[in-house]
Amino acid sequence: MNSSLRHLCVALTASLLIPASAFAGDRSDWPDNFTVGTASQGGTYFAYGSGWAHFVAENLGVSGGAEVTGGPVQNMALVHAGELGFGLVTLGPAREAIAGESPLAPGVKMDNVCAMFPMYQTPFSITVLADSGIKSISDIPDGARIGFGPAGSTSDSYFPRMMETLGVKFKRRNGSWSDLGGQLQDGLIDVVAFAAGIPIPAVSQLEVQSSINILEFNPDELKKVVDAFPVAPFTIPQSTYRSLSADSQAVSMWNFAATNCDMPESFVYEITKLTMENNDKMVSIHKAARSTVPENYDKNTVLPWHPGAARWFNENGYTIDANMIK
Repeated sequence: MNSSLRHLCVALTASLLIPASAFAGDRSDWPDNFTVGTASQGGTYFAYGSGWAHFVAENLGVSGGAEVTGGPVQNMALVHAGELGFGLVTLGPAREAIAGESPLAPGVKMDNVCAMFPMYQTPFSITVLADSGIKSISDIPDGARIGFGPAGSTSDSYFPRMMETLGVKFKRRNGSWSDLGGQLQDGLIDVVAFAAGIPIPAVSQLEVQSSINILEFNPDELKKVVDAFPVAPFTIPQSTYRSLSADSQAVSMWNFAATNCDMPESFVYEITKLTMENNDKMVSIHKAARSTVPENYDKNTVLPWHPGAARWFNENGYTIDANMIK
């Protein structure tokens, strides 16, 4: 490693460290290590989850890291089964998994997954190459090859149904966001339907290398999708991507960090405290973490709260009813 890179790594680590004295207490039941389920490389989950795992590990002195997964649907299954201690989940797939409607295990109620803290909203947005001539959703031609992200991801679970609701006839493709971005550039697919926190690394990379159009939902399309799916209107600010000449209308779904409900209470309490009380550190990991603030705790109406997380929120003026705590 050259000296400048070494200095950068040291500076980044130092910028994420909190005084160790802030985390005193009994750790006898804490795990020796932990793993966070994220999603594919090139997406926001992986960038956010990897950085957050490093932040927690460095500050709490427990070895931890991120794992590439298929996204929220798989994360719910892995956390429920105890194969991963933590996972990043979107509330739509979480609701289906709790109800026993996960496509990975139909009939299995994944009810051993608990909420920790709000992350950010996942906008659903559509990207094409500018030279495709596609400027709106209605311009997408019949039979277009659309990349919907990794199989079983939030995008793959909902975006195809949204496109069908809007009358788009397509050929479905799956892959990591970075792979699909490359396929779009190479002409192997026509559209990428992204569902990830903004700015999406793969879109930022695409617009450096190509001229792209980011398609928005018109008022009629917006109403149809909001009426049919567990999403809400969302505005992508013009400043998010240099390809935007104005704010772009999209829809979104909330994401929460989740844990196996059997994780030690004091461990989850300290992780929640660390994350909720240091938003500046989280934003330095990923800009989407601007929404990783305690005020957004009430966006969770799906997952039961882990007792450790609920204790921090209740101690700090954010009321979580006892019937919402596992």
